[in-house]
Amino acid sequence: MTLGLILGIIIVTSQSSVFAEKKPAKAANSLPLEELQTFSQIFYNIKKNYVEGVDNKDLINNAISGMVSGLDPHSSYLLPEDFSELKISTEGQFGGLGIEVGMEDGFVKVISPIDDTPAAKAGVKAGDLIIRLDSTSVKGMTLNEAVKIMRGKPGEPITITIVREGEEQPKPIKIIRDIIKIRSVRQRILEPGFGYLRISQFQEQTNENIQKSLTKLVEDNEGEKLKGLVLDLRNNPGGVLDGAVDVSDAFLNEGLIVYTEGKTAKSKVEFKAVKGDVLDGAPMVVLINNGSASASEIVAGALQDHKRAIIIGSKTFGKGSVQTVLPMQNGAALKITTALYYTPSGRSIQAKGIIPDIEVKPIAIKESEDRHLLNRVLEQDLSGHLENNGGEEEADKTLDDSKADPEQAEDKKAKDKNANLLKEDFVLYEALNILKGLQLFKNL
Repeated sequence: MTLGLILGIIIVTSQSSVFAEKKPAKAANSLPLEELQTFSQIFYNIKKNYVEGVDNKDLINNAISGMVSGLDPHSSYLLPEDFSELKISTEGQFGGLGIEVGMEDGFVKVISPIDDTPAAKAGVKAGDLIIRLDSTSVKGMTLNEAVKIMRGKPGEPITITIVREGEEQPKPIKIIRDIIKIRSVRQRILEPGFGYLRISQFQEQTNENIQKSLTKLVEDNEGEKLKGLVLDLRNNPGGVLDGAVDVSDAFLNEGLIVYTEGKTAKSKVEFKAVKGDVLDGAPMVVLINNGSASASEIVAGALQDHKRAIIIGSKTFGKGSVQTVLPMQNGAALKITTALYYTPSGRSIQAKGIIPDIEVKPIAIKESEDRHLLNRVLEQDLSGHLENNGGEEEADKTLDDSKADPEQAEDKKAKDKNANLLKEDFVLYEALNILKGLQLFKNL
């Protein structure tokens, strides 16, 4: 379980570098003495009058946590164990349920379940609000406190109670904890010439895995270059900034990918593409939804602004802020929002998200609808239809696959594959149709 969305993680490795910036003006740097005096009085009175003994370290840590968490949902004070887990999660393996979470109205909000994890398999969905962990209400908890409860030994169960839009009653979901090993990149051939690439999270090794997956797609396409690619970023909660930049760069020949703006000079950075498009300009379609956040929004925004891909699906989550992680001398770390990022055209995604070029909502296709959409009645199926004597008579459609013409058999196989895709993933089915249309238009 990670501690919320991680965008553009910048871990300052040297403590001295934290203080290397030019000192601000005296007025901005002056201490709020009156407020600090109030803090001291409260600290003293808690120590003197609280019904139970309170450890000084706990009081200070709680005060820091409250100060930082009051800034925005993505800033937090990470105790040493939390900081260690954050570093592990960006490397692709950690313990927990397999969901990215944030806070909303005092409850834990699921940003996205991660592919092939206990939470995803149990039916947790993006947008779910977690209101109870086992028998404990999350109201009043910090995000860190809730995450600690959700952690545990692999094999141990936990029941989370969620509130889901469109459902009247809270829903309990039992999940068995496990070690979460994220396979961030997957690929397959949808049809000859048309590839599918899924990125579930941006990690340090994502760019390397992308290159391997694209090579594998070409191999699976009998060594031929791809005619088009579907890039699936649905329910991708983000990850390291470098991963998003590298993936965008893989499909762009030049130009700005993303830039950040903040208070300090260090927070103002531009990332540009270098020459080299791994697809040689082949058409692309990118899939997004409300679970696509932060780093995945960078990729979608960059490819959309450069008109390199058609973006389809639904509006993204809208996290356009950069968090910098500053290690402290005690082994803890301060994760604080230091900048906002902008797409090449200057759009800020913060709280707005990426709007798809074509909105396509997932729908469930029933068996009867499947037959209607893919097997419509044709003229040749009508009783008493006129025969076409202008060419060779069509082979008997009742032949089984073993006796059919190889081209007929291949057409039937493709038709069956499309039928399955239509039922399993309507948005992907539509993306493939758009991709084939783009390829036909390119060849005109």
